[in-house]
Amino acid sequence: MRALITGCAGFIGSNLTDHLLDKGYEVVGIDCFNNYYSKELKENNISNALKNENFKFMEKDILEMKEYPDVDYVFHMAAQAGVRFSWGKNFQIYTKNNIEATQKLLEFYKDQNIQKFIYSSSSSVYGDCKLPMNEKSLLKPVSPYGVSKLAAEYLCHLYWENYEVPTVSLRYFTVYGPRQRPDMAINKFVKSVLNGDEIVIYGNGKQTRDFTYIEDVIRAIVASADSNLNGEVLNIAGGSRISINTLINEIELISGHNANIRYSPNQKGDAKDTWADLNRTKKLLGWEPTINIHEGLRNYIKWYQQE
Repeated sequence: MRALITGCAGFIGSNLTDHLLDKGYEVVGIDCFNNYYSKELKENNISNALKNENFKFMEKDILEMKEYPDVDYVFHMAAQAGVRFSWGKNFQIYTKNNIEATQKLLEFYKDQNIQKFIYSSSSSVYGDCKLPMNEKSLLKPVSPYGVSKLAAEYLCHLYWENYEVPTVSLRYFTVYGPRQRPDMAINKFVKSVLNGDEIVIYGNGKQTRDFTYIEDVIRAIVASADSNLNGEVLNIAGGSRISINTLINEIELISGHNANIRYSPNQKGDAKDTWADLNRTKKLLGWEPTINIHEGLRNYIKWYQQE
């Protein structure tokens, strides 16, 4: 089987790339190395893949390409990340990279005979809706980033309804693990605790997140690609909802280091709480998370210290 992975050098994209290569797929990866964080980190993410003869890498911007590879599966991981960065003039970056790029891919592949188009969405589409968050909830994003991810979800549904593009949109809840972005909470917290640096928490730290380990996410992506589902939207979460304060306590216990915490006012665009209802995902996909936050944190801290 042949797969296209956009954003192949990113956190989730690079982990998926390695997984599919290990399974014998031929993988075409596209990444434009935007400047949201270090290009060096992204290059390191795909260093092993570049040694694999079944991997072809294209350093290109999706919107500047006239056509795309002939593949069986499209895994659209590429996006402009960052909730807090998405306000003001920066929003045009999000409309370009999250909405327009998704539409261009869908428009091209509507005329191709692909098996599945997997779109990486986000729990940010929910905003501060009623808990637990399920796929039928009233969606009220609280950030421009969340709006852009929801718009791309709607595009996927439109192309399924009108052109039968076999889309599945996956709403990830706070993914963490090896290769996660430098701006992500667990990466920042672990780094600060181990180095004795100050941790800044926005708000009182009582806000909660449903943390999801990267290995579980990769399993969900592959299961979605292999499924008979089309035109669906599914929650992908770890079932490990804890507060930010509790998260830092766990990092302290596992690492044997104390945290130096400073509390700061809430930031615009941050949801108060996230908590996924996974009943629909379990029923339709036969998937559920296997790695809880305690095991995941131990794995990540060990990886971080080695790296």
